[in-house]
Parts: sequence; C-alpha cells; structure tokens
Amino acid sequence: MNKAPGKNWILLRGLARESGHWGDFVPLLKSAFPEAQITLLDLPGTGCFHRETSPNTIKAITDSVRHDALDRGAIQQPATILALSLGAMVAWEWMRRYPEDICGATLMNTSFADVSPFYHRLRWQSYRDFVALAMMRDLHNRESGILRLTSNRRNQRKQTIRVWEKIQNERPISLKNSVRQIIAAATYRPGKIKPKQPVLLLNGLGDRLVAPACSEAIHKKWNLELRRHLWAGHDLTLDDGAWVVLQLKEWVDIEAGR
Repeated sequence: MNKAPGKNWILLRGLARESGHWGDFVPLLKSAFPEAQITLLDLPGTGCFHRETSPNTIKAITDSVRHDALDRGAIQQPATILALSLGAMVAWEWMRRYPEDICGATLMNTSFADVSPFYHRLRWQSYRDFVALAMMRDLHNRESGILRLTSNRRNQRKQTIRVWEKIQNERPISLKNSVRQIIAAATYRPGKIKPKQPVLLLNGLGDRLVAPACSEAIHKKWNLELRRHLWAGHDLTLDDGAWVVLQLKEWVDIEAGR
C-alpha cells in the first residue's frame, strides 16, 4: 500500500464553514494532482450534517468525521489531509489517534490551546465582530462580514458573497453549532506527542482572525516546516489558492523523494 502523501486527499474546512466553501480551489487541486482521489468532508453540524448537533470537543468531532470517511471509502488507502483552522485541529487529533489512516497533513492557519494564549488564538479585536456576525439574521450582511474578517482578496467579492449566501440558505449552520465549534476549538489541547506523519504548516501573515504567531508556535514546538504567505488572510485557499497548490506540490515531491 502506497503511503506517500498526495495520492488520496481529504479536505476539512474550519469554524462554521462547510465543504462548499472550498469553491474554486478544488479544481486547482485536481489539476495539480490529476490522478489523486479527493474527498471533501463536512464537520458535524455543517454541510450535509447541518441538521445534526455538533459535538463540543475536537475528539468527538474527529470520531464523527472519521466515521463519515470510513462510510465513504475515503481511507481505504492512507489519506493526506488538507485542513484549515478548526479542521486542522481535527486533522492533528486524527493523526494522533488513528495514525494508520493518515500518511501526511498540511495544516493552515491553526492553533492549539496548550501552545498559544487565547488572545492569539482568536484575536481579541475579532471577538465582538465574530459573535455579532454569528447572531446576525440578515444573510447578506452576515456573509459579507465573515468574508471581510477572513479574506484579504478584493476581487470577486460580490460573487463570493452570492455563493456563500446560497450555501447558508441551503445548508444553514445554526448559532448553537457555531458556539459548540468555538468551544471545541478553544479547549483543544493535543498534548506533547508529535505526529509520526509528515506535517506542513501554512499561514497567512494577514490573518485577522487567528494570529500568525500561533502557526509560529506550533512550528517551533515540534520543529515542523512552516511556509508563510505575505498578505493572505485566514481563508488561505480563497485568497491565493494557486500559492497553496504550489506549496502542496513542492512538499509532496520532497516527501516522495525521502
């Protein structure tokens, strides 16, 4: 069984987002890895599971996501996870508890409670904005606000908001599930054990939701490779998907040559 990264991808989104929010990034990834299997999984309480109640721990969320992956045949061969923020915490927990499932992971703009202080993990300037957005009933204003908070890309803003409104209309994430995801993320402490699989960290130095210092702290604690985007925000694949794909290609090629 081939355990080299890049043959079988699983993609996980972050807080209060679902697989539909990957948008135009998925075709970019497919073009870079044309022979790979690519599976988009939703966290409980989002996407196809939006009617379910999200667990409020990363451990329980991980078990739910892994069960879905098993049902869909997504880990019949070891998977490479590409995950953002909350999804990256799930990826870390997955690697730690079920190492045979995963052959590598790229984690974007994430943070851990026992590595970084809370005021870095969700920047204090954004607390009030995020809570207000989660409670907002007007979908257009809500999704516009989330986009402003998570993205630094100025072009195609109107088109992105239309797509995000459509997602929220069809598969709404509840305030309750958003709060439960926040609790899970805020309390996740992975401990001191470093995953055995290769891990690449990516972050955007323009991230206004989670301080870039969080990725730096993970990089320093476990001596993991970190590649930094000079201006991208929290939603790294939206702001510069081509850059992310380039990093993935280089990383996979390096790992294949080891």
